[in-house]
Amino acid sequence: MIGKRIRHIKRYRDVAKVLARHGFGFFVEEMGLLHMLSLPKRLFTDTEEIDPVSFGERIRLVIEELGPTYIKIGQIASTRADIFPPEILSELEKLQENVPSFSFAEVREIIEEELGYPLEEIFSQFDEEVIAAASIGQVHRARLRATGEYVAVKVQRPRIKAMIETDLEILLDLATMTENRMKRMERLQLRDVVEEFAKSLRNELDYTIEARNAERISKQFKEDKSVYIPKIHWDFTTRRVLTMEFVEGLRLNQFEELDKHGYDHKQLAEQLVKALFHQILIEGFFHADPHPGNIFLLKGGVISFIDFGMVGRLTLDMKHNFASLIIAMMRQNTESMIKAVLRIGIVPEEVNLTLLTNDVDELRDKYMDVPLSRIGLGEAISDLFEVAFRHRIRIPSDFTMVAKCLLILEGMVEKLDPALSIMDMAEPFGIQLLKERYRPSTIAGRVWHNISDYSDLLVDLPKQLKDLIGNLVRGRIRIEVSVPELDIFLRKMDRVTNQLSFSIVLLSFSIVMAGIIIASALGQQPIMFWHISVIEIGAAMAGLMLLWLFVSIFKSGKF
Repeated sequence: MIGKRIRHIKRYRDVAKVLARHGFGFFVEEMGLLHMLSLPKRLFTDTEEIDPVSFGERIRLVIEELGPTYIKIGQIASTRADIFPPEILSELEKLQENVPSFSFAEVREIIEEELGYPLEEIFSQFDEEVIAAASIGQVHRARLRATGEYVAVKVQRPRIKAMIETDLEILLDLATMTENRMKRMERLQLRDVVEEFAKSLRNELDYTIEARNAERISKQFKEDKSVYIPKIHWDFTTRRVLTMEFVEGLRLNQFEELDKHGYDHKQLAEQLVKALFHQILIEGFFHADPHPGNIFLLKGGVISFIDFGMVGRLTLDMKHNFASLIIAMMRQNTESMIKAVLRIGIVPEEVNLTLLTNDVDELRDKYMDVPLSRIGLGEAISDLFEVAFRHRIRIPSDFTMVAKCLLILEGMVEKLDPALSIMDMAEPFGIQLLKERYRPSTIAGRVWHNISDYSDLLVDLPKQLKDLIGNLVRGRIRIEVSVPELDIFLRKMDRVTNQLSFSIVLLSFSIVMAGIIIASALGQQPIMFWHISVIEIGAAMAGLMLLWLFVSIFKSGKF
């Protein structure tokens, strides 16, 4: 890590200065970055007066100034209501990728390097004008020479991977230092959070992953002609270049154009909701960023999704737990909601179930007298995840992606058809999942799966027992049992035993001394051993034993 700090010293300094400029100089000092980076202290004491803005807003300003990596991390973090408080999330949601496009010369160089042919041999037409530009790449419209099809070509920014890897290394280092130096931050597990975000961001750097995501979602709607996913051209797709079918249509927020073409807003809203619920609750693999820029309405009222860099995944158990949560929320059943949250999240040992129940009760009361048609499913789930945050229950990122996805969906649906209730539309999907869960064939499948697992265990058991016995014989197994109450009892017993021993030796010494005194008083000749009185020898030994016992007890601290 020290070698990386030296290699990235300039970027470390940039990060430290930006933090100080926005009122986080205390963090720079507490992390020891002033000394580590050889920065003059005046940079952090003579800064301009900080604008009186909120803590969350200052975090957003830092992220925007630090550039693409931090903006993408901030956008991913904006989905994590289980990690960050609402005042920070509200600011992270404002992050925008206001980045300039890079030159066409660089676009040509990257395409030719990745695809191995001159640009003109692949495309008969390539528009130099950029359709869309983001922090990782930008999109151009082109036409394939071989087939004449129009395509959208996404090209990754030059040197962006190296820049992102540098920033991720710095973020991981800062997270580690924060956990080590600021014990109050340990509970946030910042290092694990950064590693999780880094994995998501690295996936976005590989366009072949995005292409596979698109094809997987396309298969979900193979029999549904109301949803269309653009085709991927694999011959012209690499980790840094993505070529897919170009689709033209209306955006769902172009309301005047939708009216002009005679589209029914209510029907479009229902179609969009069903498409996303099918992905989330039935398929368990979904588009996690369905904002208006990523959804087009094609001719004939067909909805088309684009940009599959950010997707979510739900396993069968996760889907069932999510369905249980939806049903519990609809029935406003506190106990069932808590059970669903506990099954969904990673629960700390010290969680206080009484306080958690009270918080969920308060949340239930918030929606108690509100008609289902006016309850936002995404908002309600986000509120529930905020309760999880307060009780340090870590929710898997895919669940928080669902909540974020539903919030975006509700925002669009509200403008298309304010009367449509997403909660009502979610219920049939949830009930279908629960029915499937308890269907005899499903139960039989789970039982057979468990039997297979246990049969493997039974087959391996003799060998494992043999290894265990062998290790026991060779003394390689060490068993430790920790019982706090037993430890306390044993410590008390130690003190009692030591005090008793001390008393016995003291009594013995007293008896010996009494014997010496009585013998001297009677004037009798004492028993001699090597010309030394036996009583004197006994007195000396008792004295030494007393001294040794006294020192041992007090050194142990258990008197």
